[in-house]
Amino acid sequence: MFKRSSLHLVGAAVCGAVLISGCANQLPQRSEHEERIERKLLAHSLQIDAGEPGVLELPQRRVRIQEQKTFEVTAFEVTRRYDRYTPYQPWRELYEVPLGAVALVAGIGANALNVVMLGRLPDSATKDWISYGFAGLNPAMNVESNGRSQQNLASLEELRQDARMEYSSLPWAERTVQIKAGEQTHELLTDRNGVLRLNLLDSPFAEQDLSRIGTLALQVEDPQGSARADATLLVSRSLRGKLEEAHGLIYDDLEDDDVEQWVHRVKRLSELGLEEEASELEQSLIELTRNDPELQESFLQALTQKAGRLVADPGAD
Repeated sequence: MFKRSSLHLVGAAVCGAVLISGCANQLPQRSEHEERIERKLLAHSLQIDAGEPGVLELPQRRVRIQEQKTFEVTAFEVTRRYDRYTPYQPWRELYEVPLGAVALVAGIGANALNVVMLGRLPDSATKDWISYGFAGLNPAMNVESNGRSQQNLASLEELRQDARMEYSSLPWAERTVQIKAGEQTHELLTDRNGVLRLNLLDSPFAEQDLSRIGTLALQVEDPQGSARADATLLVSRSLRGKLEEAHGLIYDDLEDDDVEQWVHRVKRLSELGLEEEASELEQSLIELTRNDPELQESFLQALTQKAGRLVADPGAD
């Protein structure tokens, strides 16, 4: 009686071992290695180069704005390890159980043959078939499968490799610049090179009386408020006295004037020391008379004779 009970216990233990071994469907752990770069901002500043001299004698000025940053750049070697497993799907037991039985028998046979062949059979026949057989016969767990495996992050390790300083200087491209002129504040945009083309004869300054305003206060600020820069340009008394007259010479209606008045406008701008504005007006009038060659020729002759200006032939290649 005792021996029979002992045999039952041993058999139950063996069956339990089979079931437990079948539950072990964990796949080999997988690792990933990568390099991560961390950039820490240490310093952030803006610089306004308003040019020289600091007093405006001409209405136009190119203002250059740069954004400078200092970073601490640190490299890390990152290792991630994942635990992999095969999720359980009950319907797979319909074919895994019979295949498991076949694999178990084949594995036992392979191990017996391996003894005769002095251990020359591969592990895929002697060990893997038996492992597949136990897993297939276990109704509580599926056989291991790389194709439908899932994974969980088991550990994450970061090893610091190197640290260095990095500096950048970039144009304040297409960003806002605030300019305070008297009681009014205007917002202008820089171009793609971070250059603001300031022109007191152009909008919005053209609509403002600048005769009593001697200072232009420029300000730029980062949207996050981490950097700000200020600069001041003085407007000379001489320039302030010219702006109103120059504005009329440039912007008053041209089509109602005759050639003599056109020449007077160009000549007067030149006399005021506004040679760039005189040349721009001159080219505008040449373009205006392009469809009237006779009128254009008359204008060019008058420029040469009465204003003493050297004008290139617009029809020449």
